Amino acid sequence: MIRRYVFGNMIETEAVLNKPEKSEGPLPYLEVREEKKSFLYRMDPEERIYGLGENVRGINKRGWIYESKCSDDPEHREDKHALYGAHNFFVADGKEPFGVFIDYPGILTFDVGYEKSDELRITASDWNLEVYIITGENVKDIVKQFRRLIGRSYIPPLWAFGYGQSRWGYKSADDVREVARKHRELGIGLDSIYLDIDYMERFKDFTVNEETFPDFPDFVKEMEEEHIHLVPIIDAGVKKEEGYPVYEEGMEKGYFCKKEDGTEFVAAVWPGKALFPDMLNEEARQWFGNWYRFLLDQGIEGFWNDMNEPSIFYTEDRLSDVMEKIKEYQGKNLDLNTFFEFQGLVTGLSNNTNDYKYFYHERDGEKIRHDRVHNLFGFAMTRAAGEAFERLEPEKRILMFSRSSYIGMHRYGGIWQGDNMSWWSHLLLNIRMMPSLNMCGFLYTGADLGGFGADTTEDLLLRWLAFGIFTPLMRNHSAMGTRRQEVYQFDRIEGFRHIIGLRYRLIPYLYSEYMKAAVRDEMMFRPLAFDYPEDRYALDVEDQLLLGEEIMLAPVYEQNARGRYVYLPEAMKMVRFCQDGIQKEEILEAGHHYVEIPLTDVVFFIRPGRLVPLAGPAVCTKEIDFEDLTYISYVEKGEALYEYYRDDGYEKDYDNPDHITVIRVQK
Repeated sequence: MIRRYVFGNMIETEAVLNKPEKSEGPLPYLEVREEKKSFLYRMDPEERIYGLGENVRGINKRGWIYESKCSDDPEHREDKHALYGAHNFFVADGKEPFGVFIDYPGILTFDVGYEKSDELRITASDWNLEVYIITGENVKDIVKQFRRLIGRSYIPPLWAFGYGQSRWGYKSADDVREVARKHRELGIGLDSIYLDIDYMERFKDFTVNEETFPDFPDFVKEMEEEHIHLVPIIDAGVKKEEGYPVYEEGMEKGYFCKKEDGTEFVAAVWPGKALFPDMLNEEARQWFGNWYRFLLDQGIEGFWNDMNEPSIFYTEDRLSDVMEKIKEYQGKNLDLNTFFEFQGLVTGLSNNTNDYKYFYHERDGEKIRHDRVHNLFGFAMTRAAGEAFERLEPEKRILMFSRSSYIGMHRYGGIWQGDNMSWWSHLLLNIRMMPSLNMCGFLYTGADLGGFGADTTEDLLLRWLAFGIFTPLMRNHSAMGTRRQEVYQFDRIEGFRHIIGLRYRLIPYLYSEYMKAAVRDEMMFRPLAFDYPEDRYALDVEDQLLLGEEIMLAPVYEQNARGRYVYLPEAMKMVRFCQDGIQKEEILEAGHHYVEIPLTDVVFFIRPGRLVPLAGPAVCTKEIDFEDLTYISYVEKGEALYEYYRDDGYEKDYDNPDHITVIRVQK
C-alpha cells in the first residue's frame, strides 16, 4: 500500500510517474516537526535501515548522518556524508516494515541513529516536499511497490554488458588503437573503449579534436569492425567562447542558467569559464539533447555524462572576491589561524555550496534558485540525452550512464559509482552499494574497477575484476597521472584473460537477470537479509550478495588474503573456475566456512534447485552464442528450473512473452 502526503508547495521533480491521490490524516510512523522542518522516527534496537542509494558505509545505514546533496567529491571516506547521487528512499525493517520516499529536490539530511541511537531524523532545507509511505509484507515487497511507483529502469544495449576499458589520458586515436590491438592480440575480451575529455577540442562539448582524432567517423567505423564501441564523455559545462556554436546558440536562445540580475552565471570547469545549460527548462533541455546528434551521426552509440552535480571549480564572482582578499595577506606573518584562513580562501573556491544560491533556473516562466533544486541537475541532463535518443534514434538502444543522479533518472540511464580510489575499502563499498542502488531503480551500475584515483596494484585489480564480472557495468577506469591499469600492464595476463573471459561466458545469465529485474521491477542484487529474514547470521552479513535467484557472491576484498570466511544460510553448491580451465564443484552444508580463493580463481555459490546458463568462450558480445549453452545446477531431488530471458539485445519489445523460455535440468 502506498500513501502520499503533501507539505507546502513542492517543486515538481517528476521522480514519480503516477502519483496516488493525496492522503489525509496524520502521517504514519513519522512524527512531524514542522517548526524544525523535520520528521522523527523512533527505531527499535534491532531495526535495520536499508536504502539511500549511492552513499558511504554499510548496507544497514544505522549509526551515521547521510545527506542528499549531489557532490563532486572523489574522497569517498567513511567520514563523508554525501556522494554524487540523491536517493531519498529507505526501508525500515523492524517489527512492521515500511518504506519512505521523500520527494524533495533540495538538500536533505538523514540522521540514522547518530545523534541519538534510537532516532531517525529527516531534515529538509525548506518545508516543501512530498512524503510517500509504503507498507508491505517484507522489504522485497516494499521495494517492488516503490519501483513500480517510479517507473521502469533504463535498459541498455547488449554490447554494454561487455568489458570496457577507459582512462583519462587516451590523447589520440593511436592511443585508442593500441588499447584495442593489445586486447585483441592477447585474446582478452573487450566491447568498448571510453573517450575521456581528451577527445574534445579544448574540452568543448560536442566537438572532436581533428588533429589527434582525425576522420572521426572513419575511426568509429574502424573500431566497430573490431566489434569495439567508442563511448565519449559529455560534460555539463559549456565553454564560454565566441565562435563556438553550442555557446553562441545557447546565448542567443537564453538557454543558460542566469544570476538574479538576468546575466549569465559564469563558472569554471575543464575548459575554463563555462556556462550551465538550464536543464530544468524544457526547451533548453531539448536543445541540449539535440546536440548529441553531432556524435550519433558519426556512428557513436553510447555516452557517459559527467561533472553534472554540477561540479564547479570556481565561479567568476567568487574568484574575483578571493583574489582581492588574498592581497590582504601579502607581507603578513601567517600564524596558525591566519594560515588556515588563507588556505581556506583557495580551497573554498571549488564546489562551494554557497554558490548554489547565486544562479537560477526557469521553469514554466518561474525563476527557481538553484539550491532549491540542486539535486535535479544531473537527472535533467541525462533526461535531455534520453529523450533526444528517442527522437533521433528511436529504433536503437543507446548506452547512457551518468555520475550525478536523483530518483527518476534511472528511467533514462544508469550510473557509475563515481571517481573512487584504488583502495581495498572502495572495493567493499562497491559491493555494499549494489543493493541500495537497485532499491532506487538503478540497475545499470558498477564502479571504476581497479579504482580511478591513486595507484592500483595487481592483486587489487584481480580481486576487483572477480567481483566486477557480475556487475552490469563492467569498466576499468583510471585517472591521468596514476599507474596504467589496463590488464595487459601486469604479469598475470593469463589470470586477467581468464577472469574477463568468464564474464563473457556469464553474459547470457547476467543479461537475463537484468532484463527480468527491469521488466518486473525487481532487484538484481540483494543482501542475504532480504531472502533469509529469519536467519540471525544472515541479517548481519554485509559482504556477500545474492544475484538473481540463483547465485550468491562472496568476493575477496582484503589485501594479501588467501581466501575468506563465508556464511551459507542453506546448503549450496560452490563453483570454482580456475585459471587452468578446470571447473570444480562442491556441495557445502549450511553454516560458516573458510574458503581458499587464489588470486586468479573465481568462486560463486548456487542455491538449491537452481541452475545457471553459461555460454562458450568469446572476446566480445558479438561472438556469444546465446543458444548453445551449458548449465551449472544444484539439484538434490527432482529438477532445477530457470526462466531464461533472451531477445536480440537491441530491440525494444521488452514485454514480449516469447522472450522467456523455461530451462529444466533433472536429476
